[in-house]
Amino acid sequence: MVTALLLCYQHTAWMLLLMIAGFSEGGKLVVVPMDGSHWLSMRQVVEKLSQRGHEVMVVIPQVSWQLGITKNCTVKTYPVPYTKERLDASLQTYIDAHQAGQPFPFNVLSIYHSSVAVFNLLFGHCKSLFNQKELMQYLKQSDFDALLTDPISLCGALTANYLSLPSVFFMRGLPCNLHYKSNRCPDPLSYAPRIFSVNSDYMTFSQRLKNVLIDSVEFFYCNGFYAHALSFASEVLQRDVTLLDLLNSASIWLMRYDFVFEYPRPVMPNMVFIGGINCRERKALHEVWCSSLLFTTNIDKCSAFNLSVSPTEVGPIKYITSPTFCL
Repeated sequence: MVTALLLCYQHTAWMLLLMIAGFSEGGKLVVVPMDGSHWLSMRQVVEKLSQRGHEVMVVIPQVSWQLGITKNCTVKTYPVPYTKERLDASLQTYIDAHQAGQPFPFNVLSIYHSSVAVFNLLFGHCKSLFNQKELMQYLKQSDFDALLTDPISLCGALTANYLSLPSVFFMRGLPCNLHYKSNRCPDPLSYAPRIFSVNSDYMTFSQRLKNVLIDSVEFFYCNGFYAHALSFASEVLQRDVTLLDLLNSASIWLMRYDFVFEYPRPVMPNMVFIGGINCRERKALHEVWCSSLLFTTNIDKCSAFNLSVSPTEVGPIKYITSPTFCL
């Protein structure tokens, strides 16, 4: 009964918001995106907002993997101190660390060091952004209504705090469960497995102990990971800044997943799940003839599917694959 009432309340609230939006004027939105695959889903949302009459400005570095000209949006660029080749080399080191197949805890240490190296390189664009005094002054004087960002790089969250703008986080997740901690969600260690633990939500006593130990070091893990960014944020905001200081000011968290591929856990009302938006931009599949399924090592997090067609329809076998996808 309570669940039904909550669902009814949520549907009513969304209908009211849509009705209000239909009669209101377009707003002004500034977007500080994260490079790479993080941008692919956000771009669809940004372009749709622009099509619906909102004034959207996207602020991006001149060197990136995926960022570029966006339809119907104003784009502001700024120079950065790194090259595309350096980005590629750093990413390859990060990928190699994930594929090394080392046992716990060596896998954690290897991934940690490569992740810090990639993050510090990417965060260089944030320093470059704040060094562009004319651009930052322009953003301050433009009277934006809100800022949209993926908070994993912290640059968008820092920019929102600096400009005193309400922020909307569009994201898949944060390390150390920061997206749950920032919203003060209940954190049941007995059935919510930690990253790198390779546990499920059904844990033995030893697995729960491992879960608790990982949780106890997450604070040091993430503070070390974001140490460079936090030092710069404290310099910009001219006060001591913690991770939660930057993140808990977000108004809405748009979560790019749902509990079909995640373990269920308590969340807060400002966390809106939009799982499936990753599939917005679809591409046609090749014709394939598969004789078996291909399963990945992390079967709990990945799904595999088998596409089969008659050999007489395909002719000579051109592809022998079992596409695997992870969400």
